Amino acid sequence: MSHELSKSIPGVPTDSGVYLMKDDNGVIIYVGKAVNLKKRLSSYFTKENQRDPKTAVLVKKIVSFETILTATEKEALILESNLIKKHRPRYNVILKDDKRYPSLRIDPSEPYPNITVVRKMVKDKSRYFGPFSSPGAVKETLKFINKTFKLRKCKTREVKKRNRPCLNYQMKACLAPCVNGANPSEYREMVNEVVLFLKGRTPELIHKVKEEMQAAAEAEDFEKAADLRDKMFALQKTVEKQVVVTSDLEDRDVFALLENSTHALVTLLTVRNGFLRGSRSFYFHETMATRSELMTSVIRQYYDETRFIPKEIMISLPLESASVLEEVLSEIKGKRIKILHPLRGEKKQLVNMALQNAAKALKEQTESDLARSDLLKRLQARLDLKHFPGRIECFDNSNLSGKSAVAGMVVFEAAAPAKAFYRKFNIKSMEGPDDYAHMREVLQRRFSNAEGIGAFPDLVMVDGGKGQLNIAVDVIKNLGLEKDFDVIAIAKKDVENQEIADKIFKPNRANPIHFQKDQDLLLFLQRIRDEAHRFAISFHRSKRNARSLHSVLDDIHGIGKKRKAMLLRHFGSIKKIREATLEDLGSLPGMNETLASAVLKVLQS
Repeated sequence: MSHELSKSIPGVPTDSGVYLMKDDNGVIIYVGKAVNLKKRLSSYFTKENQRDPKTAVLVKKIVSFETILTATEKEALILESNLIKKHRPRYNVILKDDKRYPSLRIDPSEPYPNITVVRKMVKDKSRYFGPFSSPGAVKETLKFINKTFKLRKCKTREVKKRNRPCLNYQMKACLAPCVNGANPSEYREMVNEVVLFLKGRTPELIHKVKEEMQAAAEAEDFEKAADLRDKMFALQKTVEKQVVVTSDLEDRDVFALLENSTHALVTLLTVRNGFLRGSRSFYFHETMATRSELMTSVIRQYYDETRFIPKEIMISLPLESASVLEEVLSEIKGKRIKILHPLRGEKKQLVNMALQNAAKALKEQTESDLARSDLLKRLQARLDLKHFPGRIECFDNSNLSGKSAVAGMVVFEAAAPAKAFYRKFNIKSMEGPDDYAHMREVLQRRFSNAEGIGAFPDLVMVDGGKGQLNIAVDVIKNLGLEKDFDVIAIAKKDVENQEIADKIFKPNRANPIHFQKDQDLLLFLQRIRDEAHRFAISFHRSKRNARSLHSVLDDIHGIGKKRKAMLLRHFGSIKKIREATLEDLGSLPGMNETLASAVLKVLQS
């Protein structure tokens, strides 16, 4: 196919633009940009001997391509980024959604701002700090802030008035704006101090607190001076734990890229005010991108409109489009951004540190992948599966006496949860506690139409015994899919019969499979089953809770959410609405005599 596509190269323009690679189904599998489209596409299809083996395998999947011309390379970079977000091609570099990582949020526009933990940054008036590498890291930071600064601890966006302050005020951990209307300027100054701390300006903050402490001591306000002394000591302890990596005390981010025969990894070191604040790694398995394209794509995606961009970004390799990327990031920041590839000195040492971290992370990730691959190979052999279980789907039902019946499907790819493919099913065919019928419906719906759910699995696992397994086999056989994947069932041990382990059943086999020395394989299958059970149960609970919150008002035509909320807010309960007169109801905002009559007719019937 590469030979056929190479015949199209002479007709490709030499202008800058974006190219889209497609597979035999017409699906876009890669989006790239180029200053010279003809030259870039030629590197794919006319220089086969110069391609590395990994890229050569991926190129064979390309059946067609199309190009989009742009006026400048900058426009090409922006268009490429937008197309990647839209199509999410399989072989592009795509950063995982930061909702996995917690950040701290503070809204300076509020009268008395508080700090909250969020999973997603949005473009609003708030300031975001993070994302942090782990929930533990953000928890420790928040704990220190709550202990050192007297910001309010209540979770509500607006301060709700109270008659008495809470325990935090008694412990001198809050200024209690909810009771005494804390001095706004004093509170604002404390917010600024928290922002300084979160921005990594701790030495600057320590100097400020020290000056305030000395001023308080000179004014003989010894209680205030003691509080400021304790704050200064706490801040100094945090500085002692930090590592100084640059002498100029500037903000910068450092990106380092390493590859091996199968994987690529980019490590980011975050430096604030000269201190190393943390590191993160982005791991990629399959991509057609060159080293320069990979690094450019990571940097472009990492800095969106909500994330802090330092004035210097350092990289471990030169980029073809460094100047264009600088221009794009400078527009987002509103200030000049520099992208540097240092070759000597302190900055080069910082890049080497990032490379060392990348080497360690890549080694650990590669070893983890090999271990998971080995586990799946052993699972295939132990269960005598026809297919390598690269993708495993597990189904579980949940209901309460047949009510609010639901099912959940969880997916594991490469022995790890693939939550993007998890699916929830509302049982539609029947009411009542019939797990077999529920399982039949869900499997038929899943495998009758794969669109929107993903490719078929290599292994299907149902939670239950032989009965559930027989249902699954019957459904799959009727759909003509018995050769497409393997099927097993997992059943809990029968304690009354002194069974010591959960059981795995296969079709056409009377007895369960015994794992003997391969107990880690059974534990892996139990982990998948438990995840499916958790997922189905959580969906069932949310559905049941939604039903319990359903009001009789929801069944009245013309009464929507706003009118319902208004009625309950005004009267306080359904009972008092029922006791109201037609005139009382009809005089309320948004109500009239017709609606009031309909409400009373339903409530008083």
